[in-house]
Amino acid sequence: MSSLDIDDFTDLIERPDGGVRRDAEARRERQVVPPGSLGRLDDLGEWLAAAQSAVPVRPVERPRVVLFAGDHGIAELGVSARAAGSAAELVREVLDGGRPVSVLARRLGVPVRVVDMALDCDPATLPEDVVRHRVRRGSGRIDIEDALSAEEAEAAFRAGMAVADEEADSGTDLVVLGDVSVGGTTAAGVLVAALCGTDASVVTGRGGLAIDDLAWMRKCAAIRDALRRARPVLGDQLRLLATVGGADLTAITGFLLQSAVRKMPVLLDGVVTAACALVAQRVAFRSPDWWLAGHASGEPAQAKALDRMALEPLLSQGVAVGEGTGALLALPLVQGAAVLAAELPVREEEAVPSE
Repeated sequence: MSSLDIDDFTDLIERPDGGVRRDAEARRERQVVPPGSLGRLDDLGEWLAAAQSAVPVRPVERPRVVLFAGDHGIAELGVSARAAGSAAELVREVLDGGRPVSVLARRLGVPVRVVDMALDCDPATLPEDVVRHRVRRGSGRIDIEDALSAEEAEAAFRAGMAVADEEADSGTDLVVLGDVSVGGTTAAGVLVAALCGTDASVVTGRGGLAIDDLAWMRKCAAIRDALRRARPVLGDQLRLLATVGGADLTAITGFLLQSAVRKMPVLLDGVVTAACALVAQRVAFRSPDWWLAGHASGEPAQAKALDRMALEPLLSQGVAVGEGTGALLALPLVQGAAVLAAELPVREEEAVPSE
């Protein structure tokens, strides 16, 4: 019998320290630059202070990009501009330094970690540290079958938790979270539509390579069919992920919840991470307090999910490539907010005249 009870996260996850945030706000009031003149940077600095439980806030010095990877059987229906089962090629390009996230990470000095959960390739073709958490080879075609078995879903969820613990234990102070998948945005659309109670057409986007109208219609139909399978299991979030998610999405959800337990801030990337965050919010309502939305990708399902969680994207540059790229672009903004909050001079307290 399984010992995993995801309802425990409700009690395990605390909000960032409200008292520390008030102290950070009071400190901001005394800085030489007038409060409000730095816009959202003030809010970011105060949010980080509460997350770190530290005033002045500490600089973000050990960020890390973490990408969960997987192939989705639904891609066989032609819902993606990429061929079904080709996510491993993207992973190799990330590892070889040829993807946008690799280039940016190299310039910013941020390490990139890729975690294979369900790539459709021989695991021997990838490094051991990439494949050691793999649950299966590809996830099921969610319009007609479950993405995962119950046992695979639990294994994927636990793998995500384990990765979060590994990052927290290694001293990572902020995670830029993304995915490397083919068919992942379709699964994400199903999750968002199911949890927000909306129709397939409302959440169906065109993906990173902008699929044509015919592919969009196929994607919309696939989400509609999978949505019928999702609705009966809405009350059980782990079963929902097994039914219409996939190993990578299930692992991301576990990662997000355990990161909140460990008080490790997370910068969300695109629609896939947003959909998983929405599932995690259903598990533990305080968990979104530990996350930031890095950017608006243009995917309607992402916008729907972020609105439901009251998370406002930091950037809106139309970056649709995925793989953590948009969120990584927002990292210097977060780091800048921390530096300004900590290092701007503070005015001396005015002396109170004696009677």
